[in-house]
Amino acid sequence: MTALTLSTAGAATLRADAIVVGVAKGAKGPALAPGAEAVDKAYDGKLASVLESLGATGAEGEATKLPAPSGLKVPIIIAVGLGTAPQKDEAYGAETLRRAAGVAARTLSGAKKAAFALPVEAAEDIEAVAEGALLGAYAFTAYRGTEKSADAAGKGGKDDGAKQPLGEITLLGAKPRDKAYKAAVERAISLTEEINRARDLINTPPNDLYPETFAAVATAAGKEHGVKVQVTDEKALVKGGYGGLVGVGQGAEHGPRLVRLEYTHAKAKKTIALVGKGITYDSGGISLKPPGHNETMKCDMSGAAAVLAAVVSAARLGLQVNVTGWLALAENMPSGTATRPGDVLRMYSGKTVEVLNTDAEGRLVLADAITRACEEKPDAIVDVATLTGAMVVALGNRTFGIMSNDEAFRTSLHEIAEEVGEASWPMPLPTELRKGMDSPTADIANMGERMGGGLVAGLFLQEFVGEGITWAHLDIAGPAFHEGAPYGYTPKGGTGSSVRTLVKLAERTAAGDLG
Repeated sequence: MTALTLSTAGAATLRADAIVVGVAKGAKGPALAPGAEAVDKAYDGKLASVLESLGATGAEGEATKLPAPSGLKVPIIIAVGLGTAPQKDEAYGAETLRRAAGVAARTLSGAKKAAFALPVEAAEDIEAVAEGALLGAYAFTAYRGTEKSADAAGKGGKDDGAKQPLGEITLLGAKPRDKAYKAAVERAISLTEEINRARDLINTPPNDLYPETFAAVATAAGKEHGVKVQVTDEKALVKGGYGGLVGVGQGAEHGPRLVRLEYTHAKAKKTIALVGKGITYDSGGISLKPPGHNETMKCDMSGAAAVLAAVVSAARLGLQVNVTGWLALAENMPSGTATRPGDVLRMYSGKTVEVLNTDAEGRLVLADAITRACEEKPDAIVDVATLTGAMVVALGNRTFGIMSNDEAFRTSLHEIAEEVGEASWPMPLPTELRKGMDSPTADIANMGERMGGGLVAGLFLQEFVGEGITWAHLDIAGPAFHEGAPYGYTPKGGTGSSVRTLVKLAERTAAGDLG
């Protein structure tokens, strides 16, 4: 993990590999953001014009690299775009700072140390820059060769060209001894470490990450951070009547698991339960996915990874709320023992489900976990899943959908997601779509109408929510795994989508802001 520190040192005196400054789109060309004064002075007040001559505009996502003048103790200056400059009495938004810091950190991969002199006026700004920089510096290198140096390559060794993440970040303009600033940085470090843990899990190949090994990772994380972990294995799931989890996992060599995480606080007045879909590889089962649709299906456990990260984050932050996490883990594979289309499963709730499509498996494992979570009567349940392609069709690759049996709760989650910089959109649960899941054989089918498929999946899950329990469903199928070029603080591969929303929900609940 990239190291991060606060410093009161001036940009002109700090030794590093680079200094990062902000540049915005001004009315007459690129305009330097606060924090760049010392660097601009070293350019004799002409940094903005130099940037303009290099084609910089200050647009968001832009990064311009230029040699530093002799008055500075760094060789390189990185000017990152902040977008349109705010009005005179306004500050840059947290998400703007987050994304700019992420761009800078990605641009500086391979460097040992960089100083960030971005516009910060309060502890919240420092936290945003810290989050963006630490998330932007992420790289998944676990499966890269160990001999990567140029010297090794020149001697016949292995060099895959992969750069290591930026080693150390120093944030300038901060107050290292101020309690609010220290707390902001500590929160950013704890949160981003857990988001990056989730990213690592999502990026891990399915031959190494399967239900048993995922449960082992959760157990180790719980032991490290004071979270109680209980793992229910395949035999216990069969005995306990978890028909959804067992039915989905029975075709795989690696059996399913249900992992319960528990963080408690002595002064907590509320309990929230988080449920994550954890299909460690989704082939579609007997309803096999075609080529072109199964190559990234290691990411189908992103919901469970987000839940693990959120519960551990709550523990690390010492939040005054009880949080339970439920990881519904299984592999969905075709074999002679796999569930067939037309089979009927008896779920943990006692309901029977006719399986019309074995590739609609996520809702089956979630249904069992939701039922089990409801038995403990939490104040609210949120499930998180890469559930439907239909949600991607509806909202695109960067926005997750929110459904709920409580409109006010859905609105709160949407506001929270927007606040922390995660794009989301509230979605309905139209009652007329429920009829499409009627089955002549069982209580309900796992498929309904094709149109509105993401909403149908939400309606299916709602069938397993206990009476009187507030529930929401986050379909993160779009933003959970990014296949394009990195942008902002978002890498290629696993993103850790929804972790920040879940943690902020826990914080709001602890503060009594959600009723």
